[in-house]
Amino acid sequence: MSVLEIKDLRVSVETDQGTKHILKGVDLTINEGEIHAVMGPNGSGKSTLAYTIAGHPKYHVEGGSVVFDGAEVLDMTVDERARAGLFLAMQYPVEIPGVTNTNFLRTAKTAIDGEAPAIRTWVKDVREAMGNLRMDNSFAERNVNEGFSGGEKKRNEILQLELLKPKFAVLDETDSGLDVDALKIVSEGVNRAKANTGLGILLITHYTRILRYIEPDFVHVFVNGRVAEQGGRELANRLEDEGYDRFLTGVTA
Repeated sequence: MSVLEIKDLRVSVETDQGTKHILKGVDLTINEGEIHAVMGPNGSGKSTLAYTIAGHPKYHVEGGSVVFDGAEVLDMTVDERARAGLFLAMQYPVEIPGVTNTNFLRTAKTAIDGEAPAIRTWVKDVREAMGNLRMDNSFAERNVNEGFSGGEKKRNEILQLELLKPKFAVLDETDSGLDVDALKIVSEGVNRAKANTGLGILLITHYTRILRYIEPDFVHVFVNGRVAEQGGRELANRLEDEGYDRFLTGVTA
């Protein structure tokens, strides 16, 4: 069984005002097949956690560890993390001019698996996944995210998730900018990927609406770079009713 273990993770970033300490000792264990929702106010460290796991060079790890299936993730390059089975769906997916979705997806799949997928099977899989996500076939030949709407970019992220079949996925505010219909389609894609592969999911969100479609096993409240409270789905419901005020009272940097 795949396991992602985050222990005492401390992370900082350099700003114009100097070093800013963001994560201040995060402990979190996610097993294969589990969905963990991370919620919290702006600036609490949620996206920093996501990008640190993925290996963004902007973030400096001051201490702690991220162990995936017994291997130290923090010692891996970004591509090694991807080949190990880690996946990040970005909050703001980037455009890649000059690279078509078709070439991007097949190149990524080849790099992860160590061999190119059979063309006939691959084309069928891509078309089926795009159909499930209500993406027109023309998106296959368009450049990655170039000219895509916000909702189309998020669907494209989930298309990658379904086709690359990682062991563990971090979804960084995948619900942001989605209308109700797009939210349902994207959520169905996430649930389908989990059902097909049993992947573990770290779902970062501000709102509970996506949790109506993607049912979390655990909910963690991030405040000031730490996990302030954890529980089940009922904790998310309480946050929706009460907000984060009770966590922020008396909080200092």
